[in-house]
Amino acid sequence: MKLIDLSVNDFYKELASDSPAPGGGSVAAVEASFGCGLLSMVCELTAKNKKYLEKAAKYKAIQAEADQLAKEALETIDKDTEAFLAVSNAFSLPKETEEEKEIRKQTIQEGLKGCCYPPMQTMNIAYLGLKQIETVSEDYNTNAASDLGSAVAALKAALQSAYLNVLINIGGIQDTDFTEKMNDQAEELYQISNKLAETLSQKITDSLK
Repeated sequence: MKLIDLSVNDFYKELASDSPAPGGGSVAAVEASFGCGLLSMVCELTAKNKKYLEKAAKYKAIQAEADQLAKEALETIDKDTEAFLAVSNAFSLPKETEEEKEIRKQTIQEGLKGCCYPPMQTMNIAYLGLKQIETVSEDYNTNAASDLGSAVAALKAALQSAYLNVLINIGGIQDTDFTEKMNDQAEELYQISNKLAETLSQKITDSLK
């Protein structure tokens, strides 16, 4: 069963159950897909508006990129849960002998590393989506201002949720070279993206007052 094939209601029920997955990482990817979807809608509404006909090609190009980002985010929903289940299964491995203990330990460690990649991908999607919104926000169909602002909010939520999921997985990894590199990448991406999201949110909010 793929999570992206579930109805919204069924996804909620699965999320709200006592099953540890899907969890925050998959939700972060959902938020990213919604943010990119809203951006795509704003581009469509702008491209079809007579006022922006001369720039329609520009908005169609951005829309295509937003749709691709949304597709990647949707794929990440299941990737995140699959990575978590791999770790969960590793904890169930036998540990009677020293050899079994070592295999179990290494499998858990590799699984935790694998759990870092989906949320990092979500963070990158959120950043790229925000950069596209930055371009769109200079000149667009302002009847959709609240939708563009909602896109920013969704991508910011995705960014923050994914960042937390990177951090919690790093905490259990013993490979310091890996954790330091992953932490530095996540921290830099978070700071840049979060600052951009706050700037865009304020700009769009001010335009509505």
